Amino acid sequence: MAALVLPVLVLLFGVLMPLGIVDWPTAEHLRGLLSNVLVRLALVVIVVLCLFHAAHRIRHTSEELLGIARFDLLIALLCYGGAITGGVLSVMLMF
Repeated sequence: MAALVLPVLVLLFGVLMPLGIVDWPTAEHLRGLLSNVLVRLALVVIVVLCLFHAAHRIRHTSEELLGIARFDLLIALLCYGGAITGGVLSVMLMF
């Protein structure tokens, strides 16, 4: 899910809007979107999925490329603990 949604957001907010191809949303429009609970919930889900996707990739890449598989438990705790912390923070900020 994260691999499908994040590239679209990067394309919109990182390329198309700065180039002027798509108009930037106004502050009132964004406030109106965030007033809907489903939109806030969808944003939290996207953030949490991206954090866990990154944690999984970082964990397995560090173990395979750096050869530090003997620290598997510590790396897993750091990666997934950071993802859980980020998820809790995103829920706190949205709600």
